[in-house]
Amino acid sequence: MNFYNSTHQHYCGIDLNARSLYVCIINQQDETLLPKEIPANPDTLI
Repeated sequence: MNFYNSTHQHYCGIDLNARSLYVCIINQQDETLLPKEIPANPDTLI
């Protein structure tokens, strides 16, 4: 596992569920840029 000691322009979190994924991207100011629920399959995520 890598740990980052510097700040980044954007951060991404993914909540994995059986049938869907919830993806959220935020910026350094904690503003939500992309809240999206997508079907749980690799092609949709890519």
